[in-house]
Amino acid sequence: MTEPDAAEAVLAGLDPEQRAAAVAVRGPVCILAGAGTGKTRAITHRIAYAVRSGAVPPGQLLAVTFTARAAGELRTRLRRLGAQGVQARTFHAAALRQLTYFAPRVLGGGMPDVVDKPLRLVGNAAARLRLRTDRTELRDLAAEIDWAKAVLATPDDYAARARAAGRETSTTPETIAKVYAEYEQTKLRAGQLDFSDLLLVMSGAIEEYPDVAEEIRSRYRHFVVDEYQDVSPLQQRMLDAWLGGRDDLCVVGDANQTIYSFAGATPEHLLGFRRRYPEAVVVRLERDYRSTPQVVELANRLVRGNADGAKLTLIGQRADGPAPSFAEHDDEPAEAKSVAAQCRGLIDAGIPAAEIAVLFRINAQSEVYEQALADAAVPYVLRGGERFFDRPEIREARLLLRGAARAGQDGDKLPDAVRSVLSSLNWHAEHPPPGGTARERWESLTALVNLADDLIATMPEAQLPDLVAELDARVTAQHAPTVQGVTLASLHSAKGLEWDAVFLVGLTDTTVPISHATTDAQIAEERRLLYVGITRARERLALSWALARSPGQRRGRRPSRFLDGLRPHVARDVATKQAKKKGTAPEAADAELFGRLRAWRKAQAEAQGSPPYIVFSDATLVAIADARPQSTAALARISGVGPMKLERYAEPLLAVLGGADPASVDAVVVS
Repeated sequence: MTEPDAAEAVLAGLDPEQRAAAVAVRGPVCILAGAGTGKTRAITHRIAYAVRSGAVPPGQLLAVTFTARAAGELRTRLRRLGAQGVQARTFHAAALRQLTYFAPRVLGGGMPDVVDKPLRLVGNAAARLRLRTDRTELRDLAAEIDWAKAVLATPDDYAARARAAGRETSTTPETIAKVYAEYEQTKLRAGQLDFSDLLLVMSGAIEEYPDVAEEIRSRYRHFVVDEYQDVSPLQQRMLDAWLGGRDDLCVVGDANQTIYSFAGATPEHLLGFRRRYPEAVVVRLERDYRSTPQVVELANRLVRGNADGAKLTLIGQRADGPAPSFAEHDDEPAEAKSVAAQCRGLIDAGIPAAEIAVLFRINAQSEVYEQALADAAVPYVLRGGERFFDRPEIREARLLLRGAARAGQDGDKLPDAVRSVLSSLNWHAEHPPPGGTARERWESLTALVNLADDLIATMPEAQLPDLVAELDARVTAQHAPTVQGVTLASLHSAKGLEWDAVFLVGLTDTTVPISHATTDAQIAEERRLLYVGITRARERLALSWALARSPGQRRGRRPSRFLDGLRPHVARDVATKQAKKKGTAPEAADAELFGRLRAWRKAQAEAQGSPPYIVFSDATLVAIADARPQSTAALARISGVGPMKLERYAEPLLAVLGGADPASVDAVVVS
């Protein structure tokens, strides 16, 4: 086969849009690739066509992506297409390789050690500042430093940048800035770098050393960047340094799948690509080969309101399948039991367990599904996190509960006894802390309290030994070895994966969207996260929610606002009528009122210089929005509104409940 024929053979089997992307061998090129549209196929065939046609020498092309798994997939496909010699790496791996080579020239010596787990250094920095921190707080500090570096914030401007971005932090931004500065000095003294430093130092070297820039830019002349919607300012700086003002760049991305803004990612580089390169070739991949038209239509309807020239509308290419289902349940155990039964039915019908997934918003939601699947004899695997009972805080809590049970700490009601034990782990019912790791830890411990509440509902005389026995039984049931099983995963960890059948569970307001998403941008990202979940399904998609956490509780939860206009009105009306017949119609928390209450709480917290949860927890605000109390006496009956808070906040709260603009309600001065 001649070289032209060999190059042309690479294009065989591509659809018209994929072919247009493949033959655009010189940049700037922007490929807007929707979920399931074959973006990896398009970019690998583009690279192979460029190499085999002679347009691009393989050694001069660098393809970068975000995970080692994705980079490995690119290399494998390129070898199969006869495009050996092309470099496919993550941003950090590429920078590490280059910095290792240039270290003697730009660092004056050998390559420093690279710290992949900087918790110890963060702990040392905090200790030098005489801050007392536990492992959870250290993880949140480390995550905040990572964010700062990703957005190119220095210790000096971190506090202002964090406030402008609306960051929820476990301590004051000024304290974090001090830890950040000390952390940098600690690394410097130890002669070490972290992963972010690889990009910072290498991009700085290219910018400051002309000979380094010339060598790098003569080596790499053509660039392909996958998942471009998720690049951070730091990664864009690295890319700009590599390019050096050139435009032989191909980017691939989908703004509908931007779900990592909390870590510094921004879709603005993708959305603004045409402004930066007016002459760029833009190819839109919208033919969805993954999902049935029914799943595709639901995904399109979810994001239809987010009109943007770079957003995509998927076009289903598969044969018709079943319509997505929507199910409302009385409580979370009932929802989990129903999902487990459906998984059992699919497996019995011949669908491999590995082709089924149950996706949730937060990791703490996994426990009830782990239990339900175990009870239904359905094997499962947990992706992107530890099993509930393997989490460090749960292991520690079980040891403390076992010790308390042996010590004979009976007499108190079981839920009160559990709360007392967990308080030694700095858990407080009304204090869901800011910070991702701290919040996840709090949610896991709260799940133990909820288990105690559930046990007392079925065994009114239950004591701590009964709870310990129940926990032991659950651990035994859920630790059966499995080779293949239903995937349990958070929506974030499901990105890039797909299954024949997907269950999206726990879709209530304050969960999807998550309660701490308050700004328009954060709410929009939560909508995109649900979009990612929907587009993981090939054939079967089920969406569900529960009106209460536990059996017997008042059914006051509201289905996710994102489902408004998506779920069938008939099914919703029938459910409401049936509930009214039973006299148990759900009194849903009004989303608009909840938003105004949160706006008031935020202003109050800022006025008194405290975290918002010190004023009221999200759970209490939901209860207030649901009950709509019109008097101090009615407000006092709501869980979480104690005498002190009632005296302090009753007047402004009742004003907001009466329709007042939160911005017009004076903050309470707290002495």
